Amino acid sequence: MQGQDGRIIGLIGTGHFLSHFYMLCLAPLFITWRAEFDVSYAMLGLSLALMSGTTAALQTPVGFWVDKYGARGFLVGGTLLMALSVSAMSFATEYWMILALAVCSGIGNSVIHPADYAILAGSIRKEFLGRAFALHSFTGNLGFAAAPPIIALLMPIMGWRGVLLLVGLLGIPVVLGILWQSSVLRDQAKPPKDTKRMGGRELLLNKPILLFFGFFMLSAMAGSGIQSFVITVLGQLWGTPVALASTVLTGYMVGATSGILVGGWIADKSKRNLFNMVAVLTLCSMTSILVLGLLPLPPLLLPVVGLLAGLTMGTSRTPRDVMLKDACPPGEIGKVFGFVSASLPLGSAITPVPMGLLIDFGLPWLVLPVVAGLLGLSLLCAGGARESAAQARSRPVAAE
Repeated sequence: MQGQDGRIIGLIGTGHFLSHFYMLCLAPLFITWRAEFDVSYAMLGLSLALMSGTTAALQTPVGFWVDKYGARGFLVGGTLLMALSVSAMSFATEYWMILALAVCSGIGNSVIHPADYAILAGSIRKEFLGRAFALHSFTGNLGFAAAPPIIALLMPIMGWRGVLLLVGLLGIPVVLGILWQSSVLRDQAKPPKDTKRMGGRELLLNKPILLFFGFFMLSAMAGSGIQSFVITVLGQLWGTPVALASTVLTGYMVGATSGILVGGWIADKSKRNLFNMVAVLTLCSMTSILVLGLLPLPPLLLPVVGLLAGLTMGTSRTPRDVMLKDACPPGEIGKVFGFVSASLPLGSAITPVPMGLLIDFGLPWLVLPVVAGLLGLSLLCAGGARESAAQARSRPVAAE
């Protein structure tokens, strides 16, 4: 990694870390807030729903603005809005103020994916882009992992108001760093003015992009199914103790997170065979998940199989991102990544209830095969997206 690449990834990755950190920094406060504001757990959950829902809803329109006006200003403004919103929660005297600020934080967060990918595509050397995408995803996962323990450790020392003020203000140095180093953050390349282009809506509703949306969404649905119910399913199917079944989930999460970095290296070294790599990795993950759901395994093998399932799924993520980037017409990365990234929270939200119903109806043996089936469907979408994108590149595009 060259020095400039490192500076770019450091700036973008730190902002992405904060984005994910802020998404999970509220949940550890719920018990304290319930007593402080005298609200139900449903109302407490509404704060997270509003933050996540606002982010998902606005990513696509923000992507259009990023493509039109450039990413750096939106990245600075979005990161600053997130940080100030979380800090302002420390002064809330009524719970509705928390909800309003959660929406504001979600507005700021909606900028991150379209702006980050547009800047990475324009600033990072092509031969290092896969690893840059991998490090970007990795820092986001670290933000998710770090938020609950950090908030829990600081709460007894500073109280909830002091904690939110502190973690919110941590975004200010990040914003200043982005401004200070803005010269190295270049926007995505723009096509020549006389280039024929699709309209924005036509592009997003084009077959390749819709298939990528399905690819990402189905992958997220599968991941959500494992994370939500693998412990319950193993207990009901094989009588696996909770402590042992939890090591399967831990192995899966460790594998999925570390696999992102492996996938970045693969994406840079195997650019011509990205789909084949994604296919092999997805099939390996499907096999591991089916083994967990169909075979009683020795206790020592359970976390190993969970690790393998997560590692292969995580490794496929960065080649998937690079495939989407390669399918983007020049100058359209913001809107495409904004739109397709919105499928990830959507997919994660869809799965838990149907999977829970399968268990309620006495069909826990179906859960993991359904998860594997979702991955299989995602692979079909990936293959269709690749073929459709290749066909689209080979024919002329009508002028906008």
